[in-house]
Amino acid sequence: MFHHISVAVKDPQHVATVLAEILCGRAVPFPPNPGSYMALAGDEFGTLIEFYPIGSELIPDSYQGQAGFQINQNRARYTFVHAALSVPASLEEIERIGDREGWRVFLANRDGLFDVIEFWVENWLMLELLTPIMTPKYLQALNPETLPALIDQFTLVESRR
Repeated sequence: MFHHISVAVKDPQHVATVLAEILCGRAVPFPPNPGSYMALAGDEFGTLIEFYPIGSELIPDSYQGQAGFQINQNRARYTFVHAALSVPASLEEIERIGDREGWRVFLANRDGLFDVIEFWVENWLMLELLTPIMTPKYLQALNPETLPALIDQFTLVESRR
């Protein structure tokens, strides 16, 4: 079970507020890393996304043996990190929010297996959003019964390269 993820963005408070809207949750500060905010879904899974200031890095053994934070001023233009989230919002609601923010929203099909909405937070961080209509197909494609065939399919494709 995936409960939370943390990512760095340009405007953590604003991004947390926008994602809280999509999650039908709340945005609150995240005090351990100054300037950070969380979007809390308020669901039974404890789903949340922490948004740190751009350049934030987690470092080990920084605070009483626990992870801490530092800022790296040399950031990349895009990030390799992304996550897929099931959200209560509809495609139309997500498109409206993306349009309002000026962020890219793209309905994508992942190799015929399932659909996702590429939601480009601040036009540099991709979150794959699955609406209530999309989630069952995603879960069907990756359930324990169909997973072995999918693994075989991907292995065959890779061996042909």
